[in-house]
Amino acid sequence: HLHHCPLKSPSADNMSAKLEALCQNLQNVLCDSIVSLKTVIGEVTLEVAATHYFETARILRDHPDLRFEQLIDLTGVDYSAYGDGVWEGPCFAAVCHVSSVSKNWRLRLRVFAPDDGFPVLPSVVGLWNSANWYEREAFDLFGIHFEGHPDLRRILTDYGFVGHPFRKDFPISGHLEMRYDPEQRRVVYQPVSIEPREVTPRIIREDSYGDVGHG
Repeated sequence: HLHHCPLKSPSADNMSAKLEALCQNLQNVLCDSIVSLKTVIGEVTLEVAATHYFETARILRDHPDLRFEQLIDLTGVDYSAYGDGVWEGPCFAAVCHVSSVSKNWRLRLRVFAPDDGFPVLPSVVGLWNSANWYEREAFDLFGIHFEGHPDLRRILTDYGFVGHPFRKDFPISGHLEMRYDPEQRRVVYQPVSIEPREVTPRIIREDSYGDVGHG
């Protein structure tokens, strides 16, 4: 396990002392469940394995030394092109931002789905109701399935849409096109109605181009 939460000198300001206290509490409470714990530019990021995700989230919410009562945001992330484009390990992750009103601190919680082909993570809607639409968005855009979600449907694309837009793993042109059918009152797919064409701009370099009487 990688535990990296640097200690501050006694002269550190109140915010640094608060972050140090948060890191220490996380280490004391979560122990071996922690994959990594880092503090970067004043923000604490906790990573746990998928098998510990839901229980960790419950502890973060309920433990008296943590008390993260609010989930501010949850999003999907695709790390396949992260950094130099050479990423080792699972690519799809869910990242939560949680807040404690009583403790006045915040935390980023990250968990990777083990299987890139079919990324699955537990839903935390039962812990924070605000996760409902956020998890639907991550499912819609990244294809991350959240087990236990009460209503995991698309939220931004049409229900008949094929694929997940933020994966960017589909061709930008093909043999099907999508349109809205007013009679069926839904989006339908059909063969493309135009021939593929060159869309790359071309620069005309003929010296005589534009001359009167040319061509």
